[in-house]
Amino acid sequence: MQEYQGKAVFGGIAIGKIFVYQKDERRVKRTKVDDVEGELIRYQEARETADKQLGELYEKALLEVGEANAAIFQIHQMMLGDDDYNESVENIIRTQSVNAEYAVASTSDNFSQMFAAMDDEYMQARAADVKDISERVLTVLGGSDGNKMTFSESVIILADDLAPSETVQLDKEKVLAFVTVHGTVNSHTAILARTMGIPALIGTPVDLSVARNNQFAAVDGNTGILYLEPDDETLQGLKDRQQEEQEKREMLKLLRGRENVTIDGKEIMLYANIGDMKDLAAVMQNDAGGIGLFRSEFIYLGRDNYPTEEEQFQIYKTVAETMAGKKVIIRTLDIGADKQCEYFGIGQEENPAMGLRAIRICLMRPEIFKTQLRALYRASAYGNLAIMYPLISNLWEIRRIKEIAKEVEQELTLTGIEFTRPQQGIMIETPAAVMISEELAKEVDFFSIGTNDLTQYTLAVDRQNPELDAFYEPNHPAVMRMIQMIVDNAHKAGIWAGICGELGADTTLTKEFLAMGVDELSVSPGSVLPLRKIILETDTRSI
Repeated sequence: MQEYQGKAVFGGIAIGKIFVYQKDERRVKRTKVDDVEGELIRYQEARETADKQLGELYEKALLEVGEANAAIFQIHQMMLGDDDYNESVENIIRTQSVNAEYAVASTSDNFSQMFAAMDDEYMQARAADVKDISERVLTVLGGSDGNKMTFSESVIILADDLAPSETVQLDKEKVLAFVTVHGTVNSHTAILARTMGIPALIGTPVDLSVARNNQFAAVDGNTGILYLEPDDETLQGLKDRQQEEQEKREMLKLLRGRENVTIDGKEIMLYANIGDMKDLAAVMQNDAGGIGLFRSEFIYLGRDNYPTEEEQFQIYKTVAETMAGKKVIIRTLDIGADKQCEYFGIGQEENPAMGLRAIRICLMRPEIFKTQLRALYRASAYGNLAIMYPLISNLWEIRRIKEIAKEVEQELTLTGIEFTRPQQGIMIETPAAVMISEELAKEVDFFSIGTNDLTQYTLAVDRQNPELDAFYEPNHPAVMRMIQMIVDNAHKAGIWAGICGELGADTTLTKEFLAMGVDELSVSPGSVLPLRKIILETDTRSI
């Protein structure tokens, strides 16, 4: 038996045969061409074919993993249409009279090295995207349509890495798990894997030249371990745990329809976090009490211009109507940091996590903010909608928000458009907001604690940097004390306080949060029922 420790991307246990996926070793030769114009046409046709393929991948991903996760293929289409990229390819063909393959490969190397050398982590990630789109064009130029991974039986995929385009083409019915040598937990592929619900490991130091097709293996997505040819004792232990997990999933289904009340009568609001309308089915399926975080920024991503008021209104209206009176909390756009939109024109920042992002963009560009607020207020007439503002650090920010919201109300009233006055809440994500939470609580209707950024800013650790994983400690004593302070100050002012960050789904902390007096937990839809089980079994008087 061989054992390899990787990083878990999605939990669960998979047992079966391995399929070793290795990309073709593409050796691009530099060849002189006589017909330069013909070579330029050949490149243009290949690029158009690649663009069409990306469009088809987007449509497929849209159906399977939702708009937010499918957006990577639109981004790839935009990069494929980038003037700088195409001018570089065409210039190499013209000036050197060489084949299109060589020009594409050279441009790919040059651009990926340029992105990789940048200080900004978001731009560094674009290096892999350039390679991905270039590989697609080279495949087309080579006369292939990009062979899909097809299997006659269910397999565990083992690869050096998987591009998003490769991941989305997997036949989910025949993939037990995937394991990659490289990759990061925040990569597009990792996000797609979690959404698709496939047990997955990354950063697994397995030698692909040693592994072989049809070799028996097991993946423990909980501990992050890959076992090649597991011995009988290990295999039986994994099978037992696999059976236990299945039984737990079946038992959790019995919790549907139950109220989220502890043994001593404390009621908790248990809501779901979503990125777009396609996640609504999962919200219903897992019996969430409402939506505690609708990430509206995904409406802005993956496009080349601002969404209109009408486009946004239709989305918010649909969500509010679908939830049929249940609470829907929509966070205003949280663009910036690791979520960039080129058309916003933010420009290069030395430290984007602390730069022009979230509410700061809204207050500095009120025309964008008012468009979103108008759409939100209009949608408020169709359900139980609330608005939440991210990255608040100052009292004056809330007061300015109220002024702008008042202007929107007056404009809608003058035009005779029906609306209600939705509850107004803020995300507590900065130590500054924690320290003045007693004053902030008097200005709003609720608090929602964004533990991801709160941890980042409190510990001074970039949460996007995989090299700092050991230092990023979401349940650090300082973070936990801040949560208690926030809850206490909220209750003192008569408002509720919840958690919408990843920490809210940590079942090892659920009882502690209940003892703290946390009123609401908003988590991924799949975490709702496991948390409900803990809530129903908890007596906060004994904690």
